[in-house]
Amino acid sequence: MSESRINDLAGLLAEATERHHATYAAGDGFDPEWPLWYAHFLQAQLGDRIGEVPTRSRLVHLLVAAKEAFSAAESPGEPWERFYAAFILDHLSDRTDIHPKAGPEDPSG
Repeated sequence: MSESRINDLAGLLAEATERHHATYAAGDGFDPEWPLWYAHFLQAQLGDRIGEVPTRSRLVHLLVAAKEAFSAAESPGEPWERFYAAFILDHLSDRTDIHPKAGPEDPSG
């Protein structure tokens, strides 16, 4: 897993955080369904960044699992965005629910 992919996804997670907070700032800021929002945002961006599109349900699972792993870590030693990014990219090696980025259909059928 390359450092540039980790940094790119960490930056995307930071952007998602800013947008999510702006969306929920009008209320109390609490969103118990945050993984759904983040998964939707990430899925729309990942194809261009990593060339593959994980399913939203897989992203929700990975976000929740990353949060649990980060919370359980005694001293992660890195910002949560970078921890989550490395965790997600590491676990995307199970490619059963990842689809190639959509491209033009083959006219030959």
